[in-house]
Amino acid sequence: MTQNSLSNQDIPLSAALFTGFLCTLFGANAVAIKYSLTGLGAFTAAGLRFGIAVAAIYLWARFTGRPFALQKGQASQVLFVSVVFTLQLGLLYLGLERTSASRGTLMVNLQPFFLLLLAHWFIPGDRITKKKILGLIMGTAGMVLVFSGKKGVTADVQIGDLMILATSLLWAVNTVYTKRIIHLFSPFQMVFYPMLFCIPVFLLAGYFWDAEMIVHLDGKVVSALLYQSLVTASFGFVAWNTMLLKYGAVALHSFIFIMPIAGVALGGLILGEPITWELLLALALIVSGIVIVNFRSGRYSQLFPTRGI
Repeated sequence: MTQNSLSNQDIPLSAALFTGFLCTLFGANAVAIKYSLTGLGAFTAAGLRFGIAVAAIYLWARFTGRPFALQKGQASQVLFVSVVFTLQLGLLYLGLERTSASRGTLMVNLQPFFLLLLAHWFIPGDRITKKKILGLIMGTAGMVLVFSGKKGVTADVQIGDLMILATSLLWAVNTVYTKRIIHLFSPFQMVFYPMLFCIPVFLLAGYFWDAEMIVHLDGKVVSALLYQSLVTASFGFVAWNTMLLKYGAVALHSFIFIMPIAGVALGGLILGEPITWELLLALALIVSGIVIVNFRSGRYSQLFPTRGI
């Protein structure tokens, strides 16, 4: 089977397990961000995170001989991705300052539904179907439930939810655009340059707008920052873009349902955040909607092929 026939359709078991592992790492990231924000301003935390990540990716790329040079016409494409990425992550950090990791994880994982709508218009052959409309309705119902929860929900928390909802939309925009151009790049370039772009933006924003850039540093804050930098922002992003190039957006985003489950569970277990019935029902609706939208008949036979048949 050729790579083209695999793209956006089938994904082997080894790749499926690895993608699930990546999604679990990404799901835990909201918890790590919440920890880092106890000792750092939002913009400062983002700037430091991507500063460390860029240093790690640069050393890895130099050691492995990856090409840094962009070809003619690529700079404008990278600039677009970089600006959207910076807005996306800035809103995520500001939102998680205000809302819980559990709520934030559910909001950001509405991305597949935004991706569904955008793909209908911008990815050839990816049309909205009745099944996808049902998934979209379920995801929207989950979002409404998150916003309807009243326990411990202030106006500031709801503003945080809206910021992360905007993050989800921007993530979908970047996914669709990156899918259209990623074949022109080395996957690490699509990670390295947007991160490099956002570092001075976030650090300058931290200097001017964070109440305090550094409140305090302890083992938990530093560990949370390193997790975001080395596990998700460097290893995770490069690995995700490599998988995106090989298998396509639709195949990978079938596994995004793992992220909200991991995020909500870890938010409750590690941060002690309240897990209300509204949150659990919203989680069930959003996860079910993602599964309905992305899982196709025959997918499991491709994940778990039977030898000899």
